Amino acid sequence: MTSEAEKILIVDDDRDFVEALSAFLEAHNYIVLKAHDGREGLKLAKMQRPDLIIMDIIMNERTEGFFTVQEIRRTAELETVPIFILSSLYSQAPDFGIPPNSSWLAHDEFLSKPVNMPDLLEKVQRRMAERQRNAEPLVGRKAET
Repeated sequence: MTSEAEKILIVDDDRDFVEALSAFLEAHNYIVLKAHDGREGLKLAKMQRPDLIIMDIIMNERTEGFFTVQEIRRTAELETVPIFILSSLYSQAPDFGIPPNSSWLAHDEFLSKPVNMPDLLEKVQRRMAERQRNAEPLVGRKAET
């Protein structure tokens, strides 16, 4: 359970998947924003500033997700928002993987579809907890010397 309702943006052209994932995340007290293509996702991200983005990389255009992630990372107010890539590329090419420190796809997690929902939830919760810890002010704490 989250202490304050965090926002998660899902960007995926598979509307059924978006609805299923959205219902699952909402049942775990997250606010879910939905976009069905990269352009809509980027616009929504800039307007709503989500706490986490779940992004498909192959949508209507085969490279749409890649370019959307790059654009998000070039946007100052979004550059630190965690991005989880969910893709069927793993099922099509099991050896395929992109390390999170990859300069051309700066993401935080790369998960395969079909996604294991409990595993995804655990990763989302862990990432949200990390963000909360990193955002806590130092007020009332003794400075380290």
